[in-house]
Amino acid sequence: MNLQKLLVGIDINEQTYDQVKGLTVKGITDNSKKVKEGYLFVAIKGLNFDGHRGIDEALENGAIGVIGEYDINDLKKPYIKVNNSRKVLGIIGKNFYRDPSKNKVVIGVTGTNGKTTVSYLLRFLLEQHGMSCGLIGTIKNTINGVDTASINTTPSSLVMNELLSKSNDDVVILEVSSHGLTQYRLEGIEFDYCIFTNLTQDHLDYHGSMENYFLAKKMLFEKMKENGVAIINIDDIWGEKLEEILIRKKLNVYSVGQSSQACLRIAQINSNINPDIKVRGNCGEFDISFSMEGTHNLYNAVIAFATVNQFIFKVEDTLGAILNFPGVPGRFEKIKYRNGSTVVIDYAHTADAIFFCLNTAKELGAKKVTHVFGFRGNRDEKKRNEMLRISSEMSDRYILTHDDLNTIQYEEMCQTLNELNKQFGNEKGFIVNDRTLAIKHALDSSSENEWVVITGKGHESYQQDYITPTTCDRETVMHFNSYL
Repeated sequence: MNLQKLLVGIDINEQTYDQVKGLTVKGITDNSKKVKEGYLFVAIKGLNFDGHRGIDEALENGAIGVIGEYDINDLKKPYIKVNNSRKVLGIIGKNFYRDPSKNKVVIGVTGTNGKTTVSYLLRFLLEQHGMSCGLIGTIKNTINGVDTASINTTPSSLVMNELLSKSNDDVVILEVSSHGLTQYRLEGIEFDYCIFTNLTQDHLDYHGSMENYFLAKKMLFEKMKENGVAIINIDDIWGEKLEEILIRKKLNVYSVGQSSQACLRIAQINSNINPDIKVRGNCGEFDISFSMEGTHNLYNAVIAFATVNQFIFKVEDTLGAILNFPGVPGRFEKIKYRNGSTVVIDYAHTADAIFFCLNTAKELGAKKVTHVFGFRGNRDEKKRNEMLRISSEMSDRYILTHDDLNTIQYEEMCQTLNELNKQFGNEKGFIVNDRTLAIKHALDSSSENEWVVITGKGHESYQQDYITPTTCDRETVMHFNSYL
């Protein structure tokens, strides 16, 4: 593509614009190691690495030009200075891939909890109605029926535009994180439907406050197409606030909640065995029965139903499909253990999510609940006290163990667990630092009708190299379940 056309929408001076006249760009990347002959390199200043340090390597690899934020005057190839390289990457990605979200139905799902479940349920329902559906999110990316690994919940703007451009799907669903929004990974993408599930304390190490966290999530709804619709859970206080803001802006809002003002009103909730939820709306009054247990999952089902209902399918067909939903890997995934106990694997890593997991186990008849969990290194430390408080109050016993250490040293996390347990735990809990051994102990000492709830990792696979190699929680449970 002609470089001048690629720069449309970017604020640059006329002299720079003339400088690149006639140049053709064969590809774009923000990774200097991936530059090929004729590529445009975008230097981005990240948290751990400054892409401007890779400019020389990019030029050696054949870059036709460079975009960056610093004053650089001695490059042999055209250099385009901009105020925000991340934002510009999204704009040129949109231009290079010819605005791929424009003529495609795109659904964005955001919130602290429930993004993955809502996304998977939406895809299942739409496919049951005969539509092909792509999905970009936490567990994996699926485009045209082909799965690829997912590195982040929301990939870079360049990857996002590339995936959308390759998609022949009728609909593409995106899980949208607050980090992705503030880091311009959604720049240039426009949405037909934007979904808000809830907002609870998380990522405050990054955002600083709940207000800032909310403002980050709100950015998604500024990316709706002209006739786009926002589907919002207004039983959440932040969802209620979001609805008020969008209505003042005269945007299309379809609300879900127990309020009489909700477009789809929740009239009654049964979250025990065979869970269902009674709703009333302009499409009538009916019960939504869901295959996944817990009040939080019933809300996920209502939100997904409200979204699919925008496509004007037969209500009874959608209700039948919801009941047949097979579930989501690592989201309240139940495994029957050989001694008669029940094991639950869940991604829960916030206080609210842990509450819903433990509460659901009790609602489903658990005579005793053991909770295995930990805290991720370099992640929102402010939520740890509340996570431990809820676990110590709601479980019959809890085992603190390690989650991802990230850059935190093993010994430092051991000390952190000990200090937290002394201050905010109680006599029902203890620490087993090795996650595999923590799970093994919980399983070996469990009994019939006991529920062992393991939270934090969910679907994720990883290795701890500080003690012993550790696979994902589900594989660990299955290993011990089959061991004789």
